Amino acid sequence: MTDDTEMLTRLVAQLADRGGDLVTIRAVIEEASEIGAARAMHKLGLSDPRAAKDIGELRELLSAWRIARRGAIRSALGWLAKAVIALMLFGFAIRFGLMDGVGR
Repeated sequence: MTDDTEMLTRLVAQLADRGGDLVTIRAVIEEASEIGAARAMHKLGLSDPRAAKDIGELRELLSAWRIARRGAIRSALGWLAKAVIALMLFGFAIRFGLMDGVGR
């Protein structure tokens, strides 16, 4: 058993011996929470010392991706708006006969 598990076992035994006062119950809950969190981090592969740095790098990468995506969407919408305006101008030029002499 690990030190955390041994501590939890001792706290549970103490709880049984004393009849379960509030301080002991809170200590059991806190220890169980710590053990559960450590197990979850281990299962996710985040229990090594580099995990915090890795998570920080992933957050930076995600932030950069969001900024790039936002810029790409804005750029695409800008090009789309320019294309629509150009087509409208071309349509107006044809409609009002401004293109009659072009290409002859």
